[in-house]
Amino acid sequence: MIRIANQKLWNLAVDIGILRIRLNAQWLMMALMGDFARIGNNEITVLVNDAEKGSDIDPQEAQQTLEIAEANVKKVEVRRQKIEANLALRRARTRVEAIN
Repeated sequence: MIRIANQKLWNLAVDIGILRIRLNAQWLMMALMGDFARIGNNEITVLVNDAEKGSDIDPQEAQQTLEIAEANVKKVEVRRQKIEANLALRRARTRVEAIN
């Protein structure tokens, strides 16, 4: 848990991953695709390239995308394609994790 009472203004990088938000005693899972967050004045603002609520993600489509991404990582050899394939794999894993 983060307590942000009267803190200085912080700008932070946000990586690909899960954001868990507690809203009215319920946990909301969000798959974030990276960018940045700003913390200050007792609030957090998260600005990202892309985000999906876990409840909005189709589990079958997410699992299929993950399997395709895993296969692509194994078959690419060019450095740039390897980087792009690994990013796609991280995004796919994050989407599957947000469902669970």
